[in-house]
Amino acid sequence: MTRLATHGTLAALLLSLPTFAAAANACAPREIVLDRLSATYGETRQSIGLGTNNQMIEVFASDATGTWTITMTQASGVTCLVASGQAFETLADTLPPAGQGA
Repeated sequence: MTRLATHGTLAALLLSLPTFAAAANACAPREIVLDRLSATYGETRQSIGLGTNNQMIEVFASDATGTWTITMTQASGVTCLVASGQAFETLADTLPPAGQGA
């Protein structure tokens, strides 16, 4: 498959967000993924953390649409969709006192 055809296929997959997150190899260059999340779903980054092998894990969501997407970005700059859905809510739970279960 040529590089152009590969990008076309990835772009087509990104058009079907959020349902394609379960599909294998739902990856594209980071800027393409972020542009699609912003332009199509109004999603912005809500949180960030490091996973195994220095993979960046991010949660994107939109208060307006309620959609959310979890991504994983490799050191190479390739971003893959891990999960997506609807009914996003921001919570600010507090920890229970020490010795008490959550």
